[in-house]
Amino acid sequence: MSLLGCGGPEMEAADGQELLGSMGEEIVGGTVSASGAVPWVVSLRRTSHFCGGAIYNANTIITAAHCVSGATPSTIQVRYNSLSHGSGGTLVNVSQIIVHPGYSSSTINNDIALLKLSSSMTLGQTQARAVPLPAQGSDPAAGASAITAGWGTTSEGGSISSQLRQVTVPIVARSTAQSQYGTSSITTNMIAAGLTQGGADACQGDSGGPLTVGGTLVGITSWGNGCARANYAGIYTRVGNYVSWIQANAW
Repeated sequence: MSLLGCGGPEMEAADGQELLGSMGEEIVGGTVSASGAVPWVVSLRRTSHFCGGAIYNANTIITAAHCVSGATPSTIQVRYNSLSHGSGGTLVNVSQIIVHPGYSSSTINNDIALLKLSSSMTLGQTQARAVPLPAQGSDPAAGASAITAGWGTTSEGGSISSQLRQVTVPIVARSTAQSQYGTSSITTNMIAAGLTQGGADACQGDSGGPLTVGGTLVGITSWGNGCARANYAGIYTRVGNYVSWIQANAW
């Protein structure tokens, strides 16, 4: 991931394409996920993995807007019920994309989208379960232990992982993230998570994947300055601000 407007490289989407104001992420400093540990994580695919997502129900995936904004639904498939992005589980087609109407590619605000599947997933399997949503308006407390997961790169600029990986990071106070990135860059629609000293984070290829606290979806992997850098937390869409929108637009 890289941050627009800070003198560094342009932001990069999880599929590796430079995208104004958005950033991809993968798991740095984590471990291979055990079967059933994060059963709501899915892989979004074109010809290969490009972003993550989370199962909301049998027909709906929650992901980041920057992953799918402007995309044609028929070009995207979802692999679920597998710890590998390239094999196993089941592939389903996407029939519709709903990007949040307030999404901005320049500020990465409202970075959330829903995917409608052309056929229903079979849930209740080990690696195929819906993730609970938080209460509308909720905001995870600073210091809370959160888990982010995906198939992204295991180092900044590295290669994506063939196996699902996860890492535990603490929620960072929004005021701290604002001091790191600038007050205007971190809105109340975003939350931050990471270690002050760095070493643990999402990275390229993890965008759109879930950030959970106690098994509840509190964030969607969105952007950040590089991967696992000291004094730069990873930035996630604050799901608590979109619960009503998700419920109103899901299938």
